[in-house]
Amino acid sequence: MRRRTLLGTLPTLAVFGSFATSCGGVQVGVGASALAAEAGERLRIDGSAFELVRLAGPLEHPWGMAFLPDGRMLVTERPGRLRLIDEAGRIDPRPIEGVPRVWARGQGGLLDVALAPDFATSRLVYLAYAAPLGNGAATRVARGRLDGHHLADLEVVLTADPPGSGGRHFGSRLVFGRDGKLYVSTGDRGEMDRAQKLDDLAGTILRIEPDGRIPDDNPFVGRAGVRPEIWAYGIRNAQGLAVNPWTGELWEHEHGARGGDEVNVIEKGANYGWPLVTHGVDYSGLPIGRGKTMPGVVDPIWVWTPSIAPSGMAFYDSDRIPGWKGSLLVGALAAQMLVRLELDGRKVVKEHRLLQYEIGRIRDVRMGPDGLVYLLTDAADGALWRLGPATG
Repeated sequence: MRRRTLLGTLPTLAVFGSFATSCGGVQVGVGASALAAEAGERLRIDGSAFELVRLAGPLEHPWGMAFLPDGRMLVTERPGRLRLIDEAGRIDPRPIEGVPRVWARGQGGLLDVALAPDFATSRLVYLAYAAPLGNGAATRVARGRLDGHHLADLEVVLTADPPGSGGRHFGSRLVFGRDGKLYVSTGDRGEMDRAQKLDDLAGTILRIEPDGRIPDDNPFVGRAGVRPEIWAYGIRNAQGLAVNPWTGELWEHEHGARGGDEVNVIEKGANYGWPLVTHGVDYSGLPIGRGKTMPGVVDPIWVWTPSIAPSGMAFYDSDRIPGWKGSLLVGALAAQMLVRLELDGRKVVKEHRLLQYEIGRIRDVRMGPDGLVYLLTDAADGALWRLGPATG
């Protein structure tokens, strides 16, 4: 990856967009091949001028972010720190105290962060993380009340047990649905068969009350030998989870193995097939499962082969960036880009590949309250970036 030299505390690039090629009948927008190292160099995104700002950094392997009502942001760093960043991009040198101890090995550590829907009054912050448990680790969710620089009254609301011994596939994204329930993605922990075991919380989408109780209308409540937290299963490693603002549906994306990254619409009680079916193959090149589809499983609405390693996902629901409203935004780690998917209902009609190999591995993407797009790049010297229309 090319690394540009950034001078000053708020370097800015004016960025412009993409041209389209055809791929299997779907128009695929391909990001321009280069952004110049100097601020002010211009390219085009969809024919319009954009501005890309490195807002804050360095951040050590940042993973998730949440916008506070006062304009500041909470950002997680995978080694176990929760950071406050103000609107000017200044990182508070004091990490938030009271964060739970994390298992910061491999892909584990402090992962996602989300605010309670009633944060303005409750001040509750939710954290997803890899927690040391037994001889290994498991995805866990805890919540605490933000009081200045401290998380008070920390309590665990979910543990995706049993733990695994490896350092792979923890998930883990957090999102509150329109129903007020908390949805949590977990990975298969590198043990693929666990995603089909209903007495196991690995490889699933889970649904709980904000305090950790099990909703009475979860699909497997009362079924012997099945964990009642499970909302959907057969999922490899989901690192994108978002509620469609127009339909209320829960959308997810997940990593495939060698190929076969997926975007799915999550349905109550559904099986998404991993590892019985997949569009990818094993890293050895050998096949996995029984093919690409089979009766009784829900097929993805979009697939990436080769893999882009998707991470972070947001629906764009603003008029701030002309032409983007109604799109799904996806970060990519291996492909080091921002993907914009144009949608017609559940159908992807066009893909745009933006900023490829320009700012690094994109771990998270969110739409801010200001209608701009915020990105986290995954590196030891990662950063928070802001993308929006050029001004002036």
